[in-house]
Amino acid sequence: MSQDFVIEAFPRDDQGRGASRRLRREERKIPAIIYGAGKEATPISIWHNELKKALENEAFFSHILTIELNGKKESVILKDLQRHPYKLLLTHADFQRVKKDQEIVVQVPLHLLNEDTAPAIKTFGGVAFRLMTEVEVACLPKHLPEFIEIDMADVEMDQVVHMSDLKLPEGVRIPALQHDGEHDQAVVSVSKPKGVKADEAEDEAEGEGEEGESKE
Repeated sequence: MSQDFVIEAFPRDDQGRGASRRLRREERKIPAIIYGAGKEATPISIWHNELKKALENEAFFSHILTIELNGKKESVILKDLQRHPYKLLLTHADFQRVKKDQEIVVQVPLHLLNEDTAPAIKTFGGVAFRLMTEVEVACLPKHLPEFIEIDMADVEMDQVVHMSDLKLPEGVRIPALQHDGEHDQAVVSVSKPKGVKADEAEDEAEGEGEEGESKE
């Protein structure tokens, strides 16, 4: 079920490092900016803890968000997030305005389906190795998916799933695939761990050796 995210924002007049530090220390807010859609960039501030809590939900990163500023609402997506280098604090956020008739580019999470029951994993002892956790897609706002699923039941042992193998929802494309084949990155693969492979190879070699001795 789709989820709505609404962020309360406040005008921000003072800018610069000193103003940002005071904002974070005294008001428990962080500086942010809204830009795009042919409008001037708007400096704002938002509650630090409110944003931090919203970020705990994976869907926040791939949803059309609503920012309320001075009684008006704007539809945006989160484009960039800056964090303190060693403290568990957010320091700045960039939001891009969206228009219903303009394509947006967003990083969307990848979800694995049937990982525990896939024959290559459950029956043959393979392990799913995630090579990408998200993929960049382009689409109109109304087509933006919360995530893209990969059905592991269809993946065989030693198979590599590439971006071109992903089943995309209607109206969604992967910009990287419009370039040459070198941009078709691997997303997930299934294979046996190296240690298991080595043991099996050793057992196989021993078996062949014993067979040769018995023939003599």
